Amino acid sequence: MENNNQQPQLNSHNKAEYPPMHSAEHLLNGLMARKYGHGRAFSAHVERKKSKLDYHLPSQLSAEEIRQLEEEINSIIAEDVEVTEEFVSQEEAMKRFDMSRLPDDASATVRIVHIGNYDQCLCAGAHVRRTSEIGEFRISSSRYDNGVQRLVFRLG
Repeated sequence: MENNNQQPQLNSHNKAEYPPMHSAEHLLNGLMARKYGHGRAFSAHVERKKSKLDYHLPSQLSAEEIRQLEEEINSIIAEDVEVTEEFVSQEEAMKRFDMSRLPDDASATVRIVHIGNYDQCLCAGAHVRRTSEIGEFRISSSRYDNGVQRLVFRLG
């Protein structure tokens, strides 16, 4: 068992995310995985002004489904949900998460970021402390091509 009085030794992180956008990405990924059951985005480009996530889906999301995603995420943001972190061994994390995207040289201890009960995933990036810090979430465009649904989103 890990000694909780010591700071876990983690790999350094080489990217400086914009915490509100990165946290919004977690919310969208968690919601998409729960609603559609096809997992998290397989490709992501998360930036300050706009971000995009690509999902493998059997059919295109309708305008109504996209509107519902926006509403549900903005509802979570308005709830002012706490964002927390948990440190566990890779062995423990393997029981709960897909470890395929973890780098080969990852530290023995990994971090799990929780956004209330809405999302939890392995992550080394920067996040807000509460969802109210994200701002308004808007899906600005979407595209479906050859089984891939792309969602582009912004914060306001």
